[in-house]
Amino acid sequence: MTAPDSTIVKQYLLDLQNRIVAALEQFDGEAFRTDAWDRPGGGGGITRVIEEGRFFERGGVNFSHVMGTGMPASATAHRPELAGRSFEAMGVSLVLHPRNPHCPTVHMNVRFFIALPPADDAAAAPIWWFGGGMDLTPYYPIEDDVRHFHRSCKAAVLPFGGEAEYRRLKDWCDSYFFLKHRNEPRGVGGLFFDDLGADSAIDFDTAFGLTRSVADSFLGAYLPIVEQRRELPYGERERDFQAYRRGRYVEFNLVFDRGTLFGLQSGGRTESILMSLPPIVKWRYDWRPEAGSPEARLYDEFLKVRDWC
Repeated sequence: MTAPDSTIVKQYLLDLQNRIVAALEQFDGEAFRTDAWDRPGGGGGITRVIEEGRFFERGGVNFSHVMGTGMPASATAHRPELAGRSFEAMGVSLVLHPRNPHCPTVHMNVRFFIALPPADDAAAAPIWWFGGGMDLTPYYPIEDDVRHFHRSCKAAVLPFGGEAEYRRLKDWCDSYFFLKHRNEPRGVGGLFFDDLGADSAIDFDTAFGLTRSVADSFLGAYLPIVEQRRELPYGERERDFQAYRRGRYVEFNLVFDRGTLFGLQSGGRTESILMSLPPIVKWRYDWRPEAGSPEARLYDEFLKVRDWC
């Protein structure tokens, strides 16, 4: 069994960020802004952001590598035995908000944690794990797009456990990206996994391989969708509904998202953490879509747990 190696993970994540940004810049036609930052408690990151691009209204592809002497509460909520351990965490996280409402918002993230043993326990071993996934948030119902995204997710997972593992990660995504206070999903799902390797049921090479497979499949899962839909016409009605649905995105990220909570609790760079929020958002009191409309179809047929492939 290969021992966990944070150096090769970091090298992979930096390359992943560069590859994704290069592809997105070519697609949009505008360059991403680059901000390198340091964290006072240890570590730092590289934020790559586009705002008011030709296609993306806002997007970010962030790398971070932070360390500290005590695990944040969001990282120990499900593993309280790790409270007080020093830690090292690194990852790439991206969110893309297109301007065209017919093009979905997308999120992808992969991350690696190591919780180091207490200094007074020489026999204890480091606890490490990978997490990540990707999910799609459409504003208008286009079934071919959702099926393509889910087929790409499935293909990334099948070599690492087959149909059963894909089903597990798909179901986990459906349950994770769910707004409990609204009793509705954030979007149409995709993949989600966490604690991969923490229970010793999977070795480092396999866990890292699955994580890479998911991350490397992102561009093929998303870019064909927006390439096909970027020129679809839209008007004030579609933009208004997009802004309303973006409100759900904000609610999830600020109330439930573990990555957002970890970043804020660990003293990460706030501007980088909150780049995931869309630039234009609206809330309405007790709004309901008109029966039979495309907006109603999104609720009735797409914001449901479904098998898409």
